[in-house]
Parts: sequence; C-alpha cells; structure tokens
Amino acid sequence: MKKKAVLNNNVVCQTRMTAIKDTMGILSGKWKFHILGTLIRGEKLRFMDLLREIDGIGTKMLSKELQDLEMNHLVKRTVFNTKPVTVEYEITEYGKTLSPIIEEIANWGIDYRNKLHKRSEIAV
Repeated sequence: MKKKAVLNNNVVCQTRMTAIKDTMGILSGKWKFHILGTLIRGEKLRFMDLLREIDGIGTKMLSKELQDLEMNHLVKRTVFNTKPVTVEYEITEYGKTLSPIIEEIANWGIDYRNKLHKRSEIAV
C-alpha cells in the first residue's frame, strides 16, 4: 500500500514541490550553476573561453551542459559563418532571471564556508 503524504497534501504545496522538482531537474548537476554564473556577467563567450573560465570541466561535459541549458531556453547559441566556424554562447533574458538565485546561493555558500572555518578554529 502506498503511503499518503501528510505534509505535502494540499494543492498549493504539491504545486510548489512539483515546481521545485522541475527546477532541480533543469539546474541539477555540478556545472550548470558555474556555466550560468559565468555567462550572467553579461559576456558572450566562445566554447573554448567557457572551457578556460570553468576550472575542471571537460569538453564533453561542457558541450552536454550547454545543450541542456540551450534546450531549456537559459542559454543562446549563435553560430557565425566564419572559417573556422565561430560559436558564441550567451545568457538569455529568461536565463537572467536566475541571477538573484545564483547570487543568493553564492552568498549562502560564502556564509557556510565562514561558519565552517570558525567552527574548525574553535575545535582546535
């Protein structure tokens, strides 16, 4: 027999939890926030520039993550008819709506690291 949800039982809560699940599905992974955070600075960047900016990501992973972000309308890919072909990536207007969220996550991470650092000083 399936357990019945107790806390997430009302329609508003279920709608919110579904929205959170969808958002996490789109933004989950180690690299998407790095990519979006880099592009949010307002620059159009070529693939190799992004690869250099995001320490530790490989070419296959960057390519996959950019495709996912483009598919979800967060990143725009522009191909120029040059030799060799030039491809630029930029944040979309919709992608820019994530800016305050990324900023808050960064602030939370800074605060968390500071608390851990203070805790480790006290323990020593």
